[in-house]
Amino acid sequence: MAAITRLVRHSSSIFYLGSRCLSSAVASEANSHATPFNFHLKPHLQRKDPKDRNVQWVFLGCPGVGKGTYASRLCNLLGIPHIATGNLVREELASSGPLAAQLSEIVNKGQLVSDEIIISLLSKRLAAGEAKGESGFILDGFPRTIKQAEILEGVTEIDLVVNLKLREDVLLEKCLGRRICSQCGGNFNLASINIKGEDGNPGINMPPLLPPAHCMSKLITRSDDTETVVKERLRIYNEMSQPVEEFYRSREKLLEFDLPGGIPESWPKLLQALNLDEYENKQSAAA
Repeated sequence: MAAITRLVRHSSSIFYLGSRCLSSAVASEANSHATPFNFHLKPHLQRKDPKDRNVQWVFLGCPGVGKGTYASRLCNLLGIPHIATGNLVREELASSGPLAAQLSEIVNKGQLVSDEIIISLLSKRLAAGEAKGESGFILDGFPRTIKQAEILEGVTEIDLVVNLKLREDVLLEKCLGRRICSQCGGNFNLASINIKGEDGNPGINMPPLLPPAHCMSKLITRSDDTETVVKERLRIYNEMSQPVEEFYRSREKLLEFDLPGGIPESWPKLLQALNLDEYENKQSAAA
């Protein structure tokens, strides 16, 4: 499928550009950035004309905002892979690959995985996907720093960055309500959020995501889902994310989307913001 609608943010307006290739000005700007750390593009990672591929998007947002949930839904709709760098690290750790031992040492010491390793894993994943015929992707939660954004710009073309936003008090409640089934590994949320609108701000309603009965007695809480830890995690994210948001805003690739509620309220509005509501209707009719 050719590249679906690209969104460009300009001042306070969003302009929809049809299913066409990126403008030559934007394309040449992106190609002109040399990547740091001497990452060399292999032939199979050279940029493709957007008209010959599917979307290549990034999803950003605070911990607990729902990046994985909405990215996965969009990937299912568009028929493209959902790539989360955290999963790439875990997969490499579980393998006998060349980086497994190095990653194991880093993780065991509680250190951060370097940008070089993350980009190496991502480049490997993109190359493998292209070899299998994948023509697009959505990156979940990456890049998180300016340095990572600059490196990524030298590895592949990003068409759009969707920044999911949610009030901090709601994020905190969502994170504290998260539960994992110790048996099946399923993710659930016990938080029932119902905030009335006031002072011109809309209300937010998010029902709990309850587990099936056989999982209820096996629910556990993540060790880092405490109020103190969550607040610090949100503070650090907000501090680090602002330069990344500005990086993509200056390139007219940032779409900021305020989640109005849970999935039933937010999903149709997100599709509308991405100009994909009619596309979903056509897919449903064809099914």
